[in-house]
Amino acid sequence: MKYTNINVNKASRYSKSLCAIAISSAIFSGNIIAAEEEAVKKQGLERIEVTARKTTESLQEVPIAVTSVGAAELAENGIANITEIERFSPNTTLQASRGTNSTLTAFIRGIGQQDPLWGYEPGVGIYIDDVYMARPQGAVLDLLDVERIEVLRGPQGTLYGKNTTGGAIKYVTKPMSGDTEFNIEATVGSYNQRDLKITGQIPLIDEKLYLGFGHGTLNRDGFGEFLVAPAGEDTENYNKDLTASRLTLEYHATDNLFMRLAWDKTDDDSNSKGGYRLLPSLLAPDAAIPDSKFDSYTSLPTWNKVELEGLSLTIDWQATDNLSFKYVGASRESYSPTNIDFDNTSLQIFDVPAVYDDENSSHEIQASYRGNGFNIVGGLYHYSGESCGKYDAIIFLSLTAEKSGCNESDSVAAYIQSNIDLTDKMSLTLGARYTKEERKADVYSDTYASIVYPYDNWIDGYTQDPNLPQTQVLGKDSNGDGILDTMKSDEWSRFTPRIGIEYQADSDTMYFASYSQGFKSGTFNPRAGANENAADPEIVDSFEIGLKKDWTDNLRTNITAFATKHEDRQYIVVLPQENPTDLGQNLANAASSDVQGIEAEVTWLASENLTINMAYGHISADIEQDENINVPLVGLSNTPDNTFSVSANYLLETDMGIFMFNTGYYYRDEYIIFEDDDSLNQDGFGQVNASITWEGNDGNWYGGLHAKNITDEEYMVGGYNFTSRNPDGSYGPGFGGDTTLIGYYGDPRTIHLTVGYRF
Repeated sequence: MKYTNINVNKASRYSKSLCAIAISSAIFSGNIIAAEEEAVKKQGLERIEVTARKTTESLQEVPIAVTSVGAAELAENGIANITEIERFSPNTTLQASRGTNSTLTAFIRGIGQQDPLWGYEPGVGIYIDDVYMARPQGAVLDLLDVERIEVLRGPQGTLYGKNTTGGAIKYVTKPMSGDTEFNIEATVGSYNQRDLKITGQIPLIDEKLYLGFGHGTLNRDGFGEFLVAPAGEDTENYNKDLTASRLTLEYHATDNLFMRLAWDKTDDDSNSKGGYRLLPSLLAPDAAIPDSKFDSYTSLPTWNKVELEGLSLTIDWQATDNLSFKYVGASRESYSPTNIDFDNTSLQIFDVPAVYDDENSSHEIQASYRGNGFNIVGGLYHYSGESCGKYDAIIFLSLTAEKSGCNESDSVAAYIQSNIDLTDKMSLTLGARYTKEERKADVYSDTYASIVYPYDNWIDGYTQDPNLPQTQVLGKDSNGDGILDTMKSDEWSRFTPRIGIEYQADSDTMYFASYSQGFKSGTFNPRAGANENAADPEIVDSFEIGLKKDWTDNLRTNITAFATKHEDRQYIVVLPQENPTDLGQNLANAASSDVQGIEAEVTWLASENLTINMAYGHISADIEQDENINVPLVGLSNTPDNTFSVSANYLLETDMGIFMFNTGYYYRDEYIIFEDDDSLNQDGFGQVNASITWEGNDGNWYGGLHAKNITDEEYMVGGYNFTSRNPDGSYGPGFGGDTTLIGYYGDPRTIHLTVGYRF
């Protein structure tokens, strides 16, 4: 969080240079004026408004652990995408951790989802203006024109529903101003970074109807290269090639009735990411350990694609001074063919070309009422989605094990939550949600004594054996005679309550305590090798106590202690199989965990122009394993025991304009990538970042110079382990017959310069 002590005039001039919204989900309406939440200010600390409880409230009055990162702070730090938000929020992990640049791994307080395969459900919900983003593909959102990002830690099962057992991340965009605006912004930087963003808005009917538009192209060369790749393939590794467009139509029918229709489309043509071999290959003589963590080898094509498209409608009606209604409807679809070379060699030891195809729709009707001494919010929600895919696991240079299928989900829910004043200082929060979830799944599999791909021309000039006709029809095997491993359906329902007590000791001090429950849907294994039943839902019970206090006009602390019980954790359990092409990946409720922790966020206005921000998170976890499952679990994945950040912001007003100097340090303790194996272990590390932003006195020109990871730390964010362990602890060959121990790494040191002009 950031709270600035600049006066209103300074804030107004400075904020004109800022931009924000999620380019992957949307380039917003073109409203480039992004004030720092445009909050009501008092001398010293600022009032920050959030919508964590689906109504607009002061952050200091919301009795849950929330981090709010506003547009100003995003611009001051040169934040490029959602993964960088983790350094502002304690006990939070957001990483592009797999073989693509845009697949998100999200964990909060040790709860999330490691595997992005179709059919698996996330543990952290991503929302764009209250629209749920169901799949991790494409969820590494690049930022442009967002008003603020809210990170809600802990289960949000009452107001946000299933799959928010770890928490939720909300993008909140800003309505258009109604004026004619145009903004152009260009960025150049390390690795030949070259970005161009154009946004604007046009009033079609003054004070009534506005059209917003935006288009962005984000490009960067690779951090490394594929040292060996098929002939004719692009050899850049960790590159970026993304375009996004958006149109928004806003209608202010009356002072009390607002409507927004938004369309967005994103195309990410960045290459697939090649992993770093931590061990030399036993089978490929040209696959030694590379010198650079960003270099790799592959036998697959290097292209990758993520296509996202969505349409949403929001209607907000203030029926009376106390009663309001809101409708949010959305439809989204995505398509992603991808190449994942698990072994990262020039041989087809373990290659997986795959296709993901998803579509979903949602509808929510919400009512809010503010009464005398109480307020209440409630609603009805419906979600329907289908997630399909196909992959061909090419192994042993000549065999292909294929999986294909679909998971269908239909979810309905009703929720209500009320805050009731018991006395002048004490209030009670009561909430509940009822969710009913129905799921259907089919899984097909087949094995071929040859190399096959999901469809023809996957490799240029390659035509599949006519006896094995490949199609892009998902949910079926390649030649129609494969084994139907699973065709099942199941349903679950859950009542998830919330109860809390809040004590407002004075206007600057609030104590709170709460109990809440989260629910993650049961699901079927998309890799099923037999007629498996579904895994049961995950249930999270969380207890919190907290203090939010402004000690003086210049010092604020928000502190939360929590204890979480996470039951029936869903794991892929890998068991030995007689068939060497079958990984034996069974989905099971393999364990439960007890997690305790503390989170502290501090803002200190050291002087009129200097602000210091600190955030600290600590987690202690115990895992209790199911005694019937012989898979030892060693800890929580992607969850360091300690996270810490500190930053300083200094405002300087000159005849040339307003400058903001920002520098910060972010530390993550040691963590493991997978919970059942400590082979992929990242030692604790820290990052230093620095920025200078500027806005001219005329308010038209602005710019920023940003340096990230200045000390060039190397840190692992994902990986794969397909090895065996010898009695002496050394590594032997695993699935595919090779020592496949692979790591993916976070961005190296980068510097970029942004210049923008608006009128």
